[in-house]
Amino acid sequence: MAVQEITAAEFTAMIRMASHRLSQNAEFVNSLNVFPVPDGDTGTNMNLTFQSGYKAVNEAQTTHVGELAQHLAKGLLMGARGNSGVITSQIFRGFAKSVAAKATLSPQDLAQALADGVTTVYQAVMKPVEGTILTVARGASEAVAKMSDTAQTTTDIMTTAVQGAKSALATTPDLLPVLKEVGVVDSGGQGLVFIYEGFLEALGGNISTSDQYQPDEAEMDEMLNAAHHQSVQTQFNNADIANGFCTEMMVQLGQNTTSDDAFDYEEFRNYLNELGDSLLVVADDEVVKVHVHTQHPQKIFTQGRRYGELSKIKIDNMRIQHETIVEAEQKPAAKAQPQLDYGVIAVVSGKGLQELFQSLGVTTIISGGQTMNPSTQDIVNAINQCNAQRVLVLPNNGNIIMAAEQAQEVAKIPVAIIPSKTIAQGMTALLSFDPNASLSDNQTDMTEALSTVVSGQITRAIRDSEVDDLQIHQDDYLGIVDNKITVNGTDLLSVCQQMLTRMVGEDSEVVTILVGAAGSQATAQQIVAMIGEQYPDLECEIHEGDQPVYPYLIAVE
Repeated sequence: MAVQEITAAEFTAMIRMASHRLSQNAEFVNSLNVFPVPDGDTGTNMNLTFQSGYKAVNEAQTTHVGELAQHLAKGLLMGARGNSGVITSQIFRGFAKSVAAKATLSPQDLAQALADGVTTVYQAVMKPVEGTILTVARGASEAVAKMSDTAQTTTDIMTTAVQGAKSALATTPDLLPVLKEVGVVDSGGQGLVFIYEGFLEALGGNISTSDQYQPDEAEMDEMLNAAHHQSVQTQFNNADIANGFCTEMMVQLGQNTTSDDAFDYEEFRNYLNELGDSLLVVADDEVVKVHVHTQHPQKIFTQGRRYGELSKIKIDNMRIQHETIVEAEQKPAAKAQPQLDYGVIAVVSGKGLQELFQSLGVTTIISGGQTMNPSTQDIVNAINQCNAQRVLVLPNNGNIIMAAEQAQEVAKIPVAIIPSKTIAQGMTALLSFDPNASLSDNQTDMTEALSTVVSGQITRAIRDSEVDDLQIHQDDYLGIVDNKITVNGTDLLSVCQQMLTRMVGEDSEVVTILVGAAGSQATAQQIVAMIGEQYPDLECEIHEGDQPVYPYLIAVE
């Protein structure tokens, strides 16, 4: 059934269904990674980003669509991971600004919001590249612009938006040669198509039966948690708590029932509604999940047992919980620790690398990197935990820089981003850090130092592929120099040797080898011996990095 006007209920459903479609298809989006290396995470990043936005909308206490959109934008911003997540957050930042004053959305409001999202994201990206998620967002908006004046329903708008997005997605390989070379469409653009398809389904558009929304267990849990969060916000003391037991259960429909009656959702929900408040009932064909605040938990469970076997039963006495919270808040605050002049944050994964970065002056570690991009909120939290007057952040990954820049904008103290794209660059930048220098001087000097190191990475190919002139086969060793695949082969030492010929220059002095979780000291020693034979003047160092994904990281300075 077509929806003429988007109310808070429809808007919340749009976000929920979009989050679901991303979650269900995250691995497919990951598989569109243009390089055959085990670090494709666009789908994961967009999924986690949008889940953060969905959670913010789900917990918001408003029936004003413009206000819900603001919660969405804030949730996406703080949950943004990777470049794709940040770009997605910017699209909906523009969307939210467009509808800020709208209690409900007309077809024309929706069309304008999609257009304003495109304008905002193109302004936010310093060097917009076509053939990416930007192209898909613009394609959807341009298609809608041609018919928005005559559109009768928001469903019409979203149907056209999905069609425009899919058409634009199909053009991405023609706009970005690397996509055509590998034979895929843009992963971020595909993720946005899934988001828009979720919107369309919520508005009653045509979606195939196999693609229709069906909440999984995790989503059911999130919806129950949101119901509890919303209800407790209005209860400030024990006297206000009319129904004191937060009661949850899961009913496995049809298993060991106590009644022959068929399960009827509306009848079941109406009965429970008479027993309490803050009710949420989420169901599919096999499971019903219930959240309710009541004085009669046993009656809730008895009704559930009529239709199936109970599991995940939970009863919390909210009056006791409230008293515990009040007591905790009344305890004297812990003695504040002395504030640092400088905080230095680095994104690093692997125990060895974390210890190495701390030895170089890092005060706060964010565990992350390839396949584990921290969110904007993660970086903001780290900035706050530094307890410093000013902070430097080393992302050590090109896909984390944009999230770090978002955190810089939100932070309440001066923050500078050192745009390190590799672990090697991060280590080199730290050698230029001067605790007595100003934040801007350190940013300048440390950024300039990034160009003095060449970064090499060794990993295995996860699929057959063709990159530039390289014919890559699954399980080949890959040699990556400054994030570009330059050599492949079946012999690790041979690949290392060929990679080093592209890294070592006339002024090179030191080679540092960081052994990952899948690497070995014995092989690292073989690499050192090979370097000694070919480059006798170079000094070599080996460190245990314990990093995932890449068995060996090699830096040449």
